[in-house]
Amino acid sequence: MTGFTPENQAVPSPAPATKHVPELGPPVKPKRNKYAFACAILASMTSILLGYDIGVMSGAMIYIKRDLKISDLQIGILAGSLNIYSLIGSCAAGKTSDWIGRRYTIVLAGAIFFAGALLMGFAPNYAFLMFGRFVAGIGVGYALMIAPVYTAEVSPASSRGFLTSFPEVFINAGIMLGYVSNLAFSKFPLKLGWRFMLGIGAVPSVLLALGVLAMPESPRWLVMQGRLGEAKKVLDRTSDSPAEAALRLEDIKEAAGIPADCHDDVVQVSRKNSHGEGVWRELLIRPKPAVRRVMIAAIGIHFFQQASGIDAVVLFSPRIFKTAGLKTDHQQLLATVAVGIVKTSFILVATFLLDRIGRRPLLLTSVGGMVLSLATLATSLTVIGQTEKKVMWAVVLSIATVMTYVATFSIGAGPITWVYTSEIFPLRLRSQGSSMGVVVNRVTSGVISMGFLPMSKAMTTGGAFYLFGGIATVAWVFFYTFLPETQGRTLEDMDELFGNFRWRDSKSKPKNTSSNPEVEIGSNKQ
Repeated sequence: MTGFTPENQAVPSPAPATKHVPELGPPVKPKRNKYAFACAILASMTSILLGYDIGVMSGAMIYIKRDLKISDLQIGILAGSLNIYSLIGSCAAGKTSDWIGRRYTIVLAGAIFFAGALLMGFAPNYAFLMFGRFVAGIGVGYALMIAPVYTAEVSPASSRGFLTSFPEVFINAGIMLGYVSNLAFSKFPLKLGWRFMLGIGAVPSVLLALGVLAMPESPRWLVMQGRLGEAKKVLDRTSDSPAEAALRLEDIKEAAGIPADCHDDVVQVSRKNSHGEGVWRELLIRPKPAVRRVMIAAIGIHFFQQASGIDAVVLFSPRIFKTAGLKTDHQQLLATVAVGIVKTSFILVATFLLDRIGRRPLLLTSVGGMVLSLATLATSLTVIGQTEKKVMWAVVLSIATVMTYVATFSIGAGPITWVYTSEIFPLRLRSQGSSMGVVVNRVTSGVISMGFLPMSKAMTTGGAFYLFGGIATVAWVFFYTFLPETQGRTLEDMDELFGNFRWRDSKSKPKNTSSNPEVEIGSNKQ
């Protein structure tokens, strides 16, 4: 139906609004869609950029401080500023991805980070290093927003949690690579070692640019542009069955304001829908109750993910281990590599549990474990700080609880934050809504990263972790009372879920709409 205009949306169709989707048969667990799996991997590779930068900076800052002779305050600003700079990329990514598409936004993220990594690698002084950090931060901001959005939009509902957790998997893989890079280049001459650590980060962005050529565009973005024929081809390849592909296409068309009886390959879509016009008004100024609740949920989960101190642990692991009693650089970096191994291992476990256990139980279990780990770590570091003799049990307990903290974080709070926020926003608001979540995430991370060293001096390192433990406790209460289970729901179903949610409802198993043989496409989901 060419020539479709916004006015058509207000006129009800005279034909019945019920569309019968072919019978799906008895419930059978679908096999993993290999094409969607490959697309998710390629898109999520952008997250390696952030992970590598966080991981490598934890060790590189030891040698940067010695070489450039800078203060702890400058080191804190260097470490945490990337998160603030990434706000530019995160804010721009929503609009950019609506204009040029999700796929080319991923290419743009890789290109910007490539330039930033080279600038940092060749930095002759602190000011030049900060400029390189600024450029890399913009690339990281783009990558953080677009990877989970693209993956959620291309994934079938049966494995969306599994596939959408991939960005967090690759963040952890990047952190691990950064830790290994620190250890590998730590024996180089002082002036070369840290520059190699930072400059080698350009390599993943080159691989990303090559890999993206094999990716299709997001089917939801294609529908928003009126390119229904192309969207149908992508959905046929990324869905578990032809029936699911047809259902997903009808749901996306409804969310984009395209009539269900429109089957042309190319249609005209209003500028408001195709380029995100009026989205900020709908998100922030005059949101519907369900949208307001979605915004609070997204902002809350991103805030608490970072306010519980994960980036302080990941960035300053060598310092924490030094406080715990490990004296040499090699011991500290080796223990930090162990943190990376534990973190990456548990995030892999989480990817297989998300679509089996559900988001909510895994998140609550994860944050509960973080609270216990933080309280124990704070206590052991306080004992070490208050005695002049080496208390071996406290040293061992400190190292062990750092490991349990990153393990419990990685099995729930780490991946679920990105999975959850990528799937709860309505189609028209998804890019900008996800950008808002990333902004909160990066601001909180930047404040924690830049404030950790001064905070540790003011209230001791143990005191800082007591504070993080208190914040994690508040986070558990917020998640328990405010976040509904989204497992098994279609992306177009979230408005109804958040509009009617009460926390007691999550005690019952969510209804899986994908198993219905007959679906009423014309119902008012939005």
